[in-house]
Amino acid sequence: MKVAILSESSADEAALRVLVDGILEKQTEPIVLPPLRTRGWPSVRQGLRNVILHLHYHTDADSLALVVDSNNSPVHLRAHEHDLERDPRCRMCDLHNIATQTLARLRPIAGRTPLKVAVGIAVPAVEAWYRCGVDSRVTESAWIHALDSRTFGYTKQSLKLDVYGTDHPSLSHETTRAIEETNRLVGEKLIARLEQSFPAGFGSLLRDVKNW
Repeated sequence: MKVAILSESSADEAALRVLVDGILEKQTEPIVLPPLRTRGWPSVRQGLRNVILHLHYHTDADSLALVVDSNNSPVHLRAHEHDLERDPRCRMCDLHNIATQTLARLRPIAGRTPLKVAVGIAVPAVEAWYRCGVDSRVTESAWIHALDSRTFGYTKQSLKLDVYGTDHPSLSHETTRAIEETNRLVGEKLIARLEQSFPAGFGSLLRDVKNW
């Protein structure tokens, strides 16, 4: 299976590749994307439409996996999947809308199956996923409570310190640690625990990937 990966940094993309392969229980073939001008949430959001167009018209990719951090935006809820309950600030809803609208307008190509897109949101950051099986305090429900109460048992910065030993890691160190942690998650068969701890953000990615 030929899979493109899009996230907020190349380190995140390397880690996401490990998770996707772990979910599928097989190694995927990478599809190289054109470089984004900048990285981070705004760039990924703005570039998603063009990424889908590029994959459909200029590659033989089967699928695209996409993950961004939620930061302090509202955590996705199943209720958002009903039109009247959608939250315009929810990054999951936003990305799903962009992907769905773009895919619906693609011109069919003979011999090509429709591109499949999987979307995940790391709450509040992908480093939270890396703490699964290590720190039981770090969960989606804990972050929702923290946002509501404005009392934070951990922050995005503290998660980086826990994972990398610094809140400003070099890209090389960040990539190494991200791959180490996702290899641990897959090797210790913690995919199901990831879904339990992060049912909306990781659970969505898991369900989408399993439907490829």
